[in-house]
Amino acid sequence: MVDLFLGKVLVKNNKDRDELDTEREIVLRLQNRILMLFFGSGECEKCQEFAPTLKDFYKKLTDEFYVERSAQLVLLYVSLDSSEDQQEKFLKELPKRCLFLAYEDPYRQELSEMFEVQDLPRVVVLRPDCSVLTPNAAEEICKLGQDCYRNWQEGAELIDRNFMMNEEFDEGKMRSMTDPIRRVKYKVEEQKKKKKKKKKKKDGVSVEEEEEDEDGDEDGNDGGGGWG
Repeated sequence: MVDLFLGKVLVKNNKDRDELDTEREIVLRLQNRILMLFFGSGECEKCQEFAPTLKDFYKKLTDEFYVERSAQLVLLYVSLDSSEDQQEKFLKELPKRCLFLAYEDPYRQELSEMFEVQDLPRVVVLRPDCSVLTPNAAEEICKLGQDCYRNWQEGAELIDRNFMMNEEFDEGKMRSMTDPIRRVKYKVEEQKKKKKKKKKKKDGVSVEEEEEDEDGDEDGNDGGGGWG
């Protein structure tokens, strides 16, 4: 996916219209993410009807007000508007976190031809390797809402693995997977404490006797054996 936009300029749909125009910026924004190419136009009545649904869909998956961790998802508006004013007007209906190509950028038309866009609205969903995951997800988004993103994750295995790696810090969801790690860490810390005790001599107690006492405590535990 990154290769598709190297050497291009992507613009953020924010107040300052910040540009991503370096290879590093493009890679950081697009790498290991699912990309939604939204082909539309403010002159298209169906696009105007679809825009609020798309905005809500994208916002609830990427805005940390709604989710603890933003989905690895990027929305790029590819304008097929007949004028720059029309494009600017329609951009106001789209999420502020989305990206777009400038009206004067001929790459808009190249992408339209590349993906054989005819009917609008059109949402082409791409895997990280640029292969098409869904040729037009507009209807799917309207019917399934956020649930269709889970379907995309299953269809893009690399993204699914990265998403789970990012989620490993979410204790509420991943507690059962991290418990064994915490138990191992606790065991290691206990072993370190025992080693420190062995280095010290207490009044009237030899190192060997202390080791036997510790082993005896473990063997004589009434907790029902090693399985607790």
